[in-house]
Amino acid sequence: MKNILITGGAGYIGSHVVEILIKKKKNIFIVDNLCTGFKKLLNKKANFINLNILNTTKLKKIIIEKKIDSVIHLAASLSIGVGEKYPKLYYKNNVLGTKSLLNACTNSLVKNFIFSSTAAVYKEGQKFVSEKSKVGPKSVYGKTKLLAEKQILLNCKKMKINYGILRYFNVCGASSSGKIGIISKGDHLFKNISAEVIKKKPIIKIYGNNYNTPDGTAIRDFIHVSDLAEVHYQVLKKISKTKKSKVINCGYNRGISVKQVVEEFKNQVKKPIKIKFQNRRPGDMEVIISNNKNLKKLINWKPKYNNLASIVRSCIRWEKKINN
Repeated sequence: MKNILITGGAGYIGSHVVEILIKKKKNIFIVDNLCTGFKKLLNKKANFINLNILNTTKLKKIIIEKKIDSVIHLAASLSIGVGEKYPKLYYKNNVLGTKSLLNACTNSLVKNFIFSSTAAVYKEGQKFVSEKSKVGPKSVYGKTKLLAEKQILLNCKKMKINYGILRYFNVCGASSSGKIGIISKGDHLFKNISAEVIKKKPIIKIYGNNYNTPDGTAIRDFIHVSDLAEVHYQVLKKISKTKKSKVINCGYNRGISVKQVVEEFKNQVKKPIKIKFQNRRPGDMEVIISNNKNLKKLINWKPKYNNLASIVRSCIRWEKKINN
């Protein structure tokens, strides 16, 4: 675990993972084509290569020349809404991109492979899901991530590479260092609310208020990005040491409704907020909460940032910073 390649290291989650690994004194090589990543999120202590992961030849050259021993694969298209409109793009970036990276790892020093997957691979209607729960993605995004997982299982076994497939639940928050957070808007709840509440007359859109939940809005397991970044490091360390591969849920085992999130933002900004209810979005699940027993057992995990009020505070702080 000396020379680590991170694809998508200029993105929201990638930049947080890089921040932690730099603190652990690792040599970090970031591969990102800045399609959804940002130069300002790049860590100055990491080596940056502007490259599309579909370029297998150049990718392989980097892996060989830089003596890469571990790969953290985060580069992906990840908006559920956009995926419904552009399924071919998602297949290309998420499935073929993963295949290209795995091909680039053949006959190299790579021994460990961490993959950012998603809770969107699970079948709708199970509410609490463990790693053994039924998969059956509803969204194009979830389908492409599950196909990528299958590529990893198949190829890593052949190449004798230890893998850690991390199924993220809903990632939110900004780094306590104040240096990194989400820049681009998309269908990211916390980002969209943070951007609204710093305006004079905030209007917040909630997609769906007729779900079969206590307040009618969707329920998610929200995990702070810094806790998730720490999970990447700890799981990488564990699979490297034990030589055992794992599929792991990354969430807090706690469901919070979209309306509860909005209420917390309201409490903190102390100004009137107008809520506009919209139709449900295709691909969105009603309730999904992580059973995280395996994660806790694997790395003795104790999250540091799992308080909704402090997650919201970190989002507002970051939003004010990038708007000043």
